Parts: sequence; C-alpha cells; structure tokens
Amino acid sequence: MSFFKKLKDKITKSTDSVTEKFKEGLTKTRDNFSGKVNDLIARYRKVDEDFFEELEEILIQADVGFDTVMELIDELKMEVKRRNIQDPQEVESVISEKLVDIYNSGEELTSELNIQEEGLTVILFVGVNGVGKTTTIGKLAHKFKSEGKKVLLAAGDTFRAGAIEQLEVWGDRVGVETIKQGEGSDPAAVMYDAIQAAKSRKVDILLCDTAGRLQNKVNLMKELEKVKRVIEREIPGAPHEVLLVLDATTGQNALIQAKTFKEATNVSGIVLSKLDGTAKGGIVLAIRKELNIPVKFVGLGERMDDLQEFDAEKYVYGLFAEQVDKAEV
Repeated sequence: MSFFKKLKDKITKSTDSVTEKFKEGLTKTRDNFSGKVNDLIARYRKVDEDFFEELEEILIQADVGFDTVMELIDELKMEVKRRNIQDPQEVESVISEKLVDIYNSGEELTSELNIQEEGLTVILFVGVNGVGKTTTIGKLAHKFKSEGKKVLLAAGDTFRAGAIEQLEVWGDRVGVETIKQGEGSDPAAVMYDAIQAAKSRKVDILLCDTAGRLQNKVNLMKELEKVKRVIEREIPGAPHEVLLVLDATTGQNALIQAKTFKEATNVSGIVLSKLDGTAKGGIVLAIRKELNIPVKFVGLGERMDDLQEFDAEKYVYGLFAEQVDKAEV
C-alpha cells in the first residue's frame, strides 16, 4: 500500500476539521511545491540522475534547507533502488513518506505543551518585532480559555511603541486580563507583578510577552535572562515553555532568527506564524532538522482558531492533498 493510501486511510477515519485547515492553509506551498513535482514527474519517463537533480532544486526553492534536501535525496535514491521503482509517478508517494520520516527522525520531539496539571503554567514568548507574537499570544489565550482554563497575560514588551496596547486589545477581545506597567518600564518587574496576580487569582496559565530587539543581541540576552530569573525565583521550574514565534513568510531569515534566539534562551518550541501566507512551507522541515526544536503550533489563517497544533502527517497531507484524495484505499 502506498503512503498516499495509508495517509488517506488515516484522514478518512479522522473526522476533525483540523485536517481541512492544513489543506487550506498550505495551498500556496502546495501549488508551488506539489505543482512543480507534478510537472517534473510528467516530463520524465524514468527515474534517473537528472530527475533527482531537478527534484533537489524544487526542494531547495521550497526552503526545505540544503542539508535536509541532501539527506532526503540520498534516502529517496536508496528507497527507489530498494523498491526497484522505474516509474516517476511512484516517487511522489515515497517523497511524502520520507518527509514525515525526516520530521520524526532523530531525537523524539513532542508538539504537546508542558502544561502543569497542578498550579500555574508559565509560557514565555520570544521573537523579533513583526512576526505575529502578540497575535499568537491572543489566539493561544482564546484556545486555553475555550478549554475552560483561567488565563492571564503579561505585557513584557515594554519597549516597542504600542506593544502594551496591542496585547490589551487582544486580551479584551478574548476576555482575558493583561498585567502591565508603563512604556519603558522593567520587563522583569512586569513579570513579577503578573506572577503575583496569577497566584492570588488562582490562574491556570500565564502567557508572557517579551521584547524582540535583535539588533542589540547582548541587551536582548541579558533582558531575557533577567526575566527568566524572576519567573524561576517565584515559581521553581518555570517558565514551563519558551515559545519562539517565527514568520514563515521570511523563509531562511526565520532560521537565522531561530539560531540567534536559541543562543539567547532555552527555546522549547517554535510557533510558525503565517504559514498560509508563504509558498515556502518547507521551512518547517529545515527548522526541525537544523535546530532540533519541535514546531508546536502553525498559523494557518486569520481566524481565531486558525492557530493549530503541528502534526507532521497533516502537514504532508497539506502538501500533497490532491494526490492523497485521489488515492484508492
């Protein structure tokens, strides 16, 4: 049974709307990547070295990342040889299978958040300005509140003009209070106030915004360290997650940002915003392979519930939806 058939079988059994969100959200990447793969397959009668060279180029253009592409091509060549595949049509299913394998290979990574069963869960958000950090916090606040959890926001980005107000707007929109101080105040002091408020109000989840001024990396590192120290002193073991928000539309720049933040703080997961807005959705694989950090959430649209937990199989379905839908189970 081909991988497309197996995937269709799983998707047919799954009745949730999330699968459709991945299909819709990855339309631009699918049209770019899957469309080019289809054209490639249509032009070749046999699977040879020229075929793999062109496939390599398509994968690199989709921002899968050079090292990941090289590994994928090597594995594809071995698999084609092992299965004695002659027809290029059969390669497409193997590509999708290997993409899932690459995401799931190596150290086991989970997309689940480290939510504390008892007491307060503190989630720290980091990322440069303009990547959709505040929007991500607002959407996650909505998600947790709809699950019946008591949520509080901490406006720790005290340097960017309008950042505090922007977070407050999201808080009002989802019915969650925002703990803040004035613009230019000490972010660590805001976190201290927010933790005390969260404790006294028996809050389940505290979502903390931070500044994202990468142009002064030393100051950013010091600031994040100070914020983390305050949180850890007040709640041992916290923050329970440090989520780095990256803008998928910036492609390889997002990867560079991720490497910088990984040096500055202990990033536990990635939120890839605006995945629906890019034709280069292969960045998901590059992040996983090159940074060994799990992608925990992806932004698949503008709506409040369009921030979805990442799932490697649903992601690959989003890339090859037409082929999977046509497969006979």
